[in-house]
Amino acid sequence: MIKIKVPATSANVGVGFDCLGLAVSYYSTITFDKSSEHLVITGSPKEFQNEDNLVYQAFVKGCSFLDKPVPNVQIDIETNVPVARGLGSSSICVVAGLKAASVWYDDGISVDQLLVLATEMEGHPDNVTPAILGGLCVSFLDDQNQPQVIQYHVSDKLHFVAMIPDYEVSTHAARKVLPTSMSYADVIHQVSHCAAMTKALEIGDSHMIHVACDDRMHEPYRAQLIPDYSQAKNITEQLGGTMYISGSGSTMMAITADEKDADQIAANAKAAFPRWNVRKMAVDSTGVVSEVSERGKVLHR
Repeated sequence: MIKIKVPATSANVGVGFDCLGLAVSYYSTITFDKSSEHLVITGSPKEFQNEDNLVYQAFVKGCSFLDKPVPNVQIDIETNVPVARGLGSSSICVVAGLKAASVWYDDGISVDQLLVLATEMEGHPDNVTPAILGGLCVSFLDDQNQPQVIQYHVSDKLHFVAMIPDYEVSTHAARKVLPTSMSYADVIHQVSHCAAMTKALEIGDSHMIHVACDDRMHEPYRAQLIPDYSQAKNITEQLGGTMYISGSGSTMMAITADEKDADQIAANAKAAFPRWNVRKMAVDSTGVVSEVSERGKVLHR
């Protein structure tokens, strides 16, 4: 049996539209095992228990890349990461399936190849990259449409609180509200603030994080799709924190360098939004991990 554990991801991190992504300590675990039937999937809604399942599609892609037969497989999906909330749920499926195919066939897919295959499936690298590598990743596609990645350490001084509403924001809707052009002044603002943001996260400078996290590319427009955006931001900023929309939403992520403030932000958010899932999180620095076991005995990780 192969067990794959993949972290959720928080893309954009405010000013890094489509290029910054952060792996966080919120996980999905997906197991793959031999089956007497062609395909058995458990743990997902019934309409996804078939060959259209994204985990299985990624598994098939990995086998095809290795030029290996697709085995009969049983897939069990154990996840609390919600879909359409800006936490990389589709990237989790893609990375899990590809990684499982690699492990099934003696780790035949390198990390660089995994990045390429996952990006091909997702269409962009901002979520799959941190899901694979962990930490804070800056990624883009080069002239050959290949992902290029720089990985950053994030300071242990920082604490994160995910405020996950009980409603979705579709990626399509979140793309549709964006303007089609930007002024040079706004582009300069964005580039400079994104550069500052990566360093501020690395050194844990909460003041600079707050100053740098001033987005002009997507957040002012996507905030309109999240009815409680202003209230969530006020809860965060009243305690000196910084908040941004995670991915395309609806999740909003608060950052603070004070653990007590993180606890209070979480408590205040839970009180204000009792139906929401509010979670304190850390940065996951490892990315996807695998474990192979047989009859309860771990053979290797």
